[in-house]
Amino acid sequence: MLEANLGASAFEQHALRAQILGELHARPTRPLETPARVLHFGFLLDSAQAEADRQAVVEAALSRGQPGPDAQARQYRVEMAGVSLTWERHGEFVTHTWEFSNAEAQTLFNPTPAALMQKVKLLPQPGPLLVAADLHLIAGEGDPSKITEIFDPLQPAVSEANHGRALIASDFAPDTFGFVRIALVNRSMPPMAAGRLAQRLLEIETYRTLALLGLPEAQRLGPPTREIERELPRLLAAMNHAQGVQQNSQLLDDLTGLATQLEAEAAISQFRFGATHAYNDLVLERLEAIDETALPDYPSFNGFLTRRLQPAIRTCFNMESRQAELSRKLSRAADLLRTRVDTEVEQQNGDLLRKMGERVQLQLRLQQTVEGLSVAAITYYIASVIMKMLEGAHEAGAHVDPTIWTGAAIPFIAAFVWWTVRRIRKRHEAE
Repeated sequence: MLEANLGASAFEQHALRAQILGELHARPTRPLETPARVLHFGFLLDSAQAEADRQAVVEAALSRGQPGPDAQARQYRVEMAGVSLTWERHGEFVTHTWEFSNAEAQTLFNPTPAALMQKVKLLPQPGPLLVAADLHLIAGEGDPSKITEIFDPLQPAVSEANHGRALIASDFAPDTFGFVRIALVNRSMPPMAAGRLAQRLLEIETYRTLALLGLPEAQRLGPPTREIERELPRLLAAMNHAQGVQQNSQLLDDLTGLATQLEAEAAISQFRFGATHAYNDLVLERLEAIDETALPDYPSFNGFLTRRLQPAIRTCFNMESRQAELSRKLSRAADLLRTRVDTEVEQQNGDLLRKMGERVQLQLRLQQTVEGLSVAAITYYIASVIMKMLEGAHEAGAHVDPTIWTGAAIPFIAAFVWWTVRRIRKRHEAE
């Protein structure tokens, strides 16, 4: 009992430990007996459609007395009468893989996919169909010349895989039923190796199709991006001749408008181009994992996809890099123009402050002039009043000379008025 309590279960488990450990086994490889036929579908969907699709799988499993996948499941397999369904949920798509074991015919792709699908009750379509692959696994040595006749008039990719223990072929083009056919000839592989190779071939078809979703987006972005690339040099040339805050501000508005348009398009395409990166990496990893050997006179899977797929992938990468480079150029141009506008505004503010200072100095001089005139005027009026008073006293018989006394009082009156005005002005300045 003591030893049992010392196991890992005796410790407090991290909340994500089970999820992390289970991720390595979320999509296990299953053995595939030869002969077999596999119809593989991939549907794009959103979160609501994904949940509805899971519920459809649960109902199909319950109708056969089996528990369906839970809400966190990423793969689920349900066995039916001679047919098995493998359901896999990914980030933006879901796959339904129907496996028909013990295929009746050894002739490649016979019976037709339509005849096979009549044997099963397909799940409701959860979203738009993007991937449809028909993989046929048969036994034998495989004659490349015979296999190529099936894909005529297209020249398929044909090569050996899994250390020469299998022969694989596909033209990566939909047939009359809309399926991309993949021929897999098992020379000496055990069921587990055959299942692993079949899974990787289906993943190559799935991921290369999803990777190409970025191409229409890159083509859509071509015209507006070229327009921005043509407009940017014109605005940069106009910056050399623009003068004044108004012209520079208009150029800044135009640059900001281009940057806003570019960033809006980049935000829309960011997820698609990022997914293209990821799916392309997965395709390259799966191509390396099948361990193929090229045959004379036939393109290999790696060579075929590299020649046909990579130009489209590079178009997406080029558009992404063009957007990033344009964003940097627009940002630098806007920063330079914004600096110029700020400098001109500061210069205008400096000129305005200097003019305000000159105006204040002028007002001060005017004030001083007015103060001097005010002292003279007030002195004149006070002296006039005093003179009138002295004249009245003289007329009354007082022995005073109004003119002499008034003249003698003027300096004192002026000094008193000047002192009073100065005191009032200091009080106002202090306030």
